[in-house]
Amino acid sequence: MGGVTPYNEIIMQLYMQGGLTLRTLTAVLLGAGSRGRYIYGPYAEKFPNELKFVAVAEPDDERRQRFAEIHQIAEEHVYHSWEQAFEQGKIADVMIICTLDRMHYIPTMKALELGYHVMLEKPMSPNARECIELEQASLKFKRLLVVTHVLRYSPFWSGIKKCIEEGELGAIGTIQLTENVGYHHMVHSYVRGNWRNSEETSPMILAKSCHDLDLISWLMDEPCTAVSSFGSLLHFKAENAPEGAADRCIDGCEAERECAFSAIKMYLEQPADHWARYMTHDLSQEGIIRALKEGPFGRCVYRCDNNVVDHQVVNMEFVSGANANFIMSGLTQSGTRRVQIMGTQGEIIGDMDKGSFTLYRYATGEEIEIKCSVQGDGHGGGDERMVSSFLKNVHQFDRNPSQGLTSATASLQSHLIAFASERSRLQQGRSIKLTEMYQKEEAGV
Repeated sequence: MGGVTPYNEIIMQLYMQGGLTLRTLTAVLLGAGSRGRYIYGPYAEKFPNELKFVAVAEPDDERRQRFAEIHQIAEEHVYHSWEQAFEQGKIADVMIICTLDRMHYIPTMKALELGYHVMLEKPMSPNARECIELEQASLKFKRLLVVTHVLRYSPFWSGIKKCIEEGELGAIGTIQLTENVGYHHMVHSYVRGNWRNSEETSPMILAKSCHDLDLISWLMDEPCTAVSSFGSLLHFKAENAPEGAADRCIDGCEAERECAFSAIKMYLEQPADHWARYMTHDLSQEGIIRALKEGPFGRCVYRCDNNVVDHQVVNMEFVSGANANFIMSGLTQSGTRRVQIMGTQGEIIGDMDKGSFTLYRYATGEEIEIKCSVQGDGHGGGDERMVSSFLKNVHQFDRNPSQGLTSATASLQSHLIAFASERSRLQQGRSIKLTEMYQKEEAGV
C-alpha cells in the first residue's frame, strides 16, 4: 500500500508531456562518511542519468579520495573541508550535507544563500533557534531544504499513513511507538562512536529518535502542544564495569569473553563488512586489530566519554486532545520499530522489521494483515525513494515549487518536540509547552 512513485516514472511522464527538459542533476557532497558513501554515492552509480556528483568535501583522506575516484570528480573540486566547497560559488544544482550535527547550520545557510537546493541529514541542528532560522531561510531564498526523515518514504510507514488518510481508524486517540535501537547499534554509535556525547553532537532523542518523533507528528497530522520526558544513562558507565575490565577489550580484559558488548566479538568475530566497515578502511584482520588498539571503537563500553541516555520515554499531547507515547531503548536485542495506533473506528499494530501491520476494523471485526516490501536499504527501502522524491521536486521546482514530504517546514515540529523532550528530561519530567518554547527561541530568549 502507499509508497512514493519512482522518480524515473514521474520524470519520464513530465518529459513526454513536454513539461520538462530531462537532464542529469549535479551535486556537491559535504561529508563522505557512511551516509554519503553508502547511500547517496551508490544512488548516483545506480542512476547515472539522474544524479552526478561533481564535487566532494571530506576531511578524511581515504574517504575523500575513494569517493572522488568512484565518481570521477575533477581534482579542483575535491576539497578537504566544507568551507573550501563554497570558495568558487555555486558549482552544481544541489548540495547534499552529511557533516556532523554541529556542522549543519552554517554550510546549509551558505548553500541556500548561493541558490542550492539542499538535502540535509537529520537533525537540522542541535540548536532549536538554528532549526527555526534554517526553515525561515529556505522560504526566504525560495530553495528546497529537505531533511532526511527517510522513514516517511518507506512502504511500511507510507502504508500506515494511507490507512489513516482513508479513514480506516476514524479519529486517532493514541499512538504508541517503540524504537528498539539494538545493543550493537547502541554501543557502536552512542557509547563508543560519533554520537556518544551530547556536548559534541546532539542528545540521543534528537540524533537517533527525531525519525520517530517525525513519524508520530506526521501520522497525527496536527500540532503538538505539550511534551514531558524521562530517561537516563542507566548502564554504560564506569560503576557498572565488571571486575577485571580493561580500558580496551583487546588489552587482556579478564571480562571480555563473557561481555555482551565486547569489541572483539563485534568487530573481529563478525563479518568485516558488517560493523567493522564503519570504523576502519582497512578490513584485514591486522587493520581491524589496529583500529581496536588505537581508535575509539576498541574501548570498554564502561570506560568511554559517553553521556547520552541509553533509554528514554516521551509523552506528547496534541491540539485535539489525542496523545502519543514514544519509548526509545538501546537495551534491546534487535533494532526495530513497533507501533500501535488506536482510533475511534479501528486500530493498527505493526512491526517494521517484519514488514507488515494489521488493521483491525471495530464495526466488522475484520483483521487485515498488510504486507509491505522491506527490501533495499536499512530504512525499509526509504532511502532510495527519498532521493528520488528530492530530485523530482528539484526538477519541478520552477513550475511547481513544492517543499516536499520532508521539508524543513514539515520537519520543524518534530525537532521542537525533541528539544522539548530533552529539556523536560533534564528537569525531572516537567511539562514543556511547545508554542511557548518556539516563541522564546524565535525571539532569542
